[in-house]
Amino acid sequence: MDSIERISQGKKRTPVYLDKNLLIIFGITLMGILGVSSITPTFPKLAQELNVPPQDIGLLVTVFTLPSILLTPILGILADRLGRKKILVPSLMLFGIAGVACAFVRDFNLLLILRFIEGMGAASLNSLNVTLIGDLYSGKERTAAMGYNASVSSIGTATYPTIGGATAVMGWNYPFMLPILAIPIGLLVLFSLNNPEPKSKQNFNEYLRNAWGSVSNRQFFGIFFSTVATFMLLYGAYVTYLPLLIKDSFNASAFTIGIILSSMSATITLTSLQLGRLTKKFSKRTLIRASFVIFALALGIVPFIHSLWLLLISTMIFGIGLGIGFPSIQTLLAELAPKEYLAAVMSINGTFLGFGQTLGPLLMGAAFGIWGINSVFYVSASLSIATLLVFRRCSCME
Repeated sequence: MDSIERISQGKKRTPVYLDKNLLIIFGITLMGILGVSSITPTFPKLAQELNVPPQDIGLLVTVFTLPSILLTPILGILADRLGRKKILVPSLMLFGIAGVACAFVRDFNLLLILRFIEGMGAASLNSLNVTLIGDLYSGKERTAAMGYNASVSSIGTATYPTIGGATAVMGWNYPFMLPILAIPIGLLVLFSLNNPEPKSKQNFNEYLRNAWGSVSNRQFFGIFFSTVATFMLLYGAYVTYLPLLIKDSFNASAFTIGIILSSMSATITLTSLQLGRLTKKFSKRTLIRASFVIFALALGIVPFIHSLWLLLISTMIFGIGLGIGFPSIQTLLAELAPKEYLAAVMSINGTFLGFGQTLGPLLMGAAFGIWGINSVFYVSASLSIATLLVFRRCSCME
């Protein structure tokens, strides 16, 4: 536990971003976002070759994220009681094996089944990665680590669409082979991650009662609602239907679609790297509120853009919102959650994240089917403003 002690005691501390444990957490984070962002550029090509109606293509996202709704809180509870590694390692292995299997099927229904299994493996990744940060770091280092983790996530979000678009040129199935990377990362977690493994001594019923009691208030409701909305916007409007708009309006290639989607991550990276400085000037609640104003602007202007490369304005503005918003949500949760229930609280938030990922494509698909592609972005902008009002209502006085 040398690295943990060095961080906690502040003696000859290594910069947080170079700590071996955080580097392994970065690998988990990169796997957590791989399952969707790497395959979206191939959606138009996949829909054409497998004869999938455009309004159904979002099912590839929905069935992948659906398991997280039920499994994430269960896995979080188990991680608190059994330890983080006993959940993370099997999850990474399942994600890798099922993900690669998707590349070898040619039936859309079978592809959906494999995506569901792959999603079971991914269910714990986006909550236990930040749980580990909460375990290992505190104070300013925790805020910095959350910001760095968000930057790594944005780098993945930037890289994966480009890689996915490039590999999709060879065939729609090639991006589905990327999850094989989860297997070596699982081995690193097993043999190299040096983390505390908290285990609750309470009986199970008492643990559940106390964990639920710690989050059953208006303040946590506002945070969880913001998580749902953030990922409805990201996975519904941005990830699923922006590629279709680019293809239909500009007849862009999968590689070009990947570049457009990747541009968002440049501003996520720049913004989240400054999160530590921003939190010295603004509260985390203020940054969360600002993110939804930014989302509304970025999404509301999309229907008025008639040049392919001008879409970069929208995507990069959206990236600013993500760069300040979601890391602030995660850091605020880590500060508010009791230590003994940290994995459970983060996993509850992961469940709401899964709700957002799942509901976003469904809601935006319904809007697309009724009113057309532009309505997706009008509905999304309206949802952003509604979420701002809900979060303000639920936020406590600072």
